[in-house]
Amino acid sequence: MTTLTHSEADPYTDPRRRGPRGLLWLMVRVHRIALLTCLAVAVLGAAWIVYQRGAMLDTLHAAGWPGKPADTLDGEVANRVTNRFNSYANTLAFLPTVLGVVLGASLIASDLEHGTARLVTTQSVSRDRWLRAKLGFALTVVTVTTVPLSLLFGWWRDSVGPFAGTDWLHDPVFEAGAPVLVTTALFTTSLGLAIGALTRRVVSAMVLTFVTSWVALTVADVFKNRLATPRRISFPLGADQPAVLDHVVQVDQWVGTASGKLYGYGTCVSDASPEACRARLGIVNSVWDYFGDDQRLGMQWTAAGVLLAASAVLVTLFLTRLRRAPLTS
Repeated sequence: MTTLTHSEADPYTDPRRRGPRGLLWLMVRVHRIALLTCLAVAVLGAAWIVYQRGAMLDTLHAAGWPGKPADTLDGEVANRVTNRFNSYANTLAFLPTVLGVVLGASLIASDLEHGTARLVTTQSVSRDRWLRAKLGFALTVVTVTTVPLSLLFGWWRDSVGPFAGTDWLHDPVFEAGAPVLVTTALFTTSLGLAIGALTRRVVSAMVLTFVTSWVALTVADVFKNRLATPRRISFPLGADQPAVLDHVVQVDQWVGTASGKLYGYGTCVSDASPEACRARLGIVNSVWDYFGDDQRLGMQWTAAGVLLAASAVLVTLFLTRLRRAPLTS
């Protein structure tokens, strides 16, 4: 009698198994809920953007655009479309914070808190391989989630041009488009990983990541004006605004003399005789500092570079901390 023995293939190491193997299989298996959730966000978010873009264009076409110039449309329609667009942009711009809290902060802190990290690294997996797998999984999932959404949002913005809001630097439109959305998500996720490595507690890491992300992005918003050099234009005081200033982001406004000397915009306004005051000072021009829309993409890439550099610092902190510290909470 012949006895046949069958060993069940190990999905972790069996080379005949189709699909991911090794640490990749482990990451997908352990974090499948997070992975499926992010994929659902990407797919449903993409469908949502396509639908809302179509609905918004239908509204604008019904109002006569682009046959009619944007500034001649019914003001209520134009304002409603702009407010809706900025509302959607604000929702998308909040996504990196959610990813940093839910994915970044919990991914490593959970393993440290529950002892999974110690168990995994006592098997055939080295600590460095495990850390690289965790890091790669988190950053890859975040990138795959945000890249299509940011690209589709840019496509939507280009479709509705003048109704996307003129103050694109301070509106959420700046953060929601590529590449800022992607690099912001990488930053908040790296921040969550670093905080998780330091606190080793899921709830604490999530709370601290949310607060720190909010503070960091709020501070970053203050320094947006330094991402590029604003342009300056002078035109006669009291004259119509030049067409070049339509749909620009105003940084500052002055009054100036013919020789170029600048005074604050409110100079002479409260004087008993403003015209005589301006004549005495030689003020004849209105002066604007502004960013043109053609500077937007360059400023977004500059911001993306800063965010990537900050992410690299946080990743280094994450790896340095867990390479040296014990893997117990």
